[in-house]
Amino acid sequence: MLHITGRREDGYHELQTVFQFLEVGDSLQFECRDDGAIQLSGSPDSVSMEENLVYRAAKKLQQESLCQLGVNIRLQKNMPLGAGLGGGSSDAATCLLALNRLWQLNLSIEYLCEIGLTLGADVPVFVSGVAAFAEGVGEKLRPISLPEPWFLVLIPPIHVSTKEIFCNGQLTRDCSPIKLCDLSRQQWHNVCTPVVVESYPEVAQAIEILNNFSIGRMSGTGASVFAEFKNKALADAAISEIRKNLPENWQSFVAKGLNESPLHTFLKSL
Repeated sequence: MLHITGRREDGYHELQTVFQFLEVGDSLQFECRDDGAIQLSGSPDSVSMEENLVYRAAKKLQQESLCQLGVNIRLQKNMPLGAGLGGGSSDAATCLLALNRLWQLNLSIEYLCEIGLTLGADVPVFVSGVAAFAEGVGEKLRPISLPEPWFLVLIPPIHVSTKEIFCNGQLTRDCSPIKLCDLSRQQWHNVCTPVVVESYPEVAQAIEILNNFSIGRMSGTGASVFAEFKNKALADAAISEIRKNLPENWQSFVAKGLNESPLHTFLKSL
């Protein structure tokens, strides 16, 4: 869900949304170095190293902590850029948490969330690592427990501009605020969906495809669209049928929804 309850004087929107994690994502490797240099490999060709959220996260943490160490980071992108799945934000959060350990900074999760917020509104939820009801610009987080279904995700080969959608005059900005205690009794919807499907017919097509098997919903401002299933067998059967007629340049996958991020599960095992 994504509700907009108002617009602030600084132009940002007041949101209410729900975050849950997927078992799949990008992969990052870290190697500490003693000379203070930060090197990143694997950044997509369309994004320079200095613009990459992973590099920016490492640089920001180094500056905030006055750490003299550096790092070699290898990024393997598995999630498409601009898909609305939080891939970049997740990578930035992973960098903050990994370097906090590798550099032995012992900074709190709360402080790392503050640093993450300077990089992007979605970074704090990946730092905190638990499914959450979010307000503000997405940084005011309250943990929630959700069912953990299997998701079928379709990604059309388009990039939806978040800025474009939030500047659209047709966007609903006056949703009535929902209280956390009433969340389960409310009808969830994404107010960005009507605006996106009007401008991007591929998103409308993806929703229509998924509606034949479940309820198609858009993630964030798109372009990814997802549907949930009670078990993996149902999701696998649906994606098998969908792929028979899916254009070759579309991406699709099945993944389990999680209330704890895979990163935090991994960190607990160390």
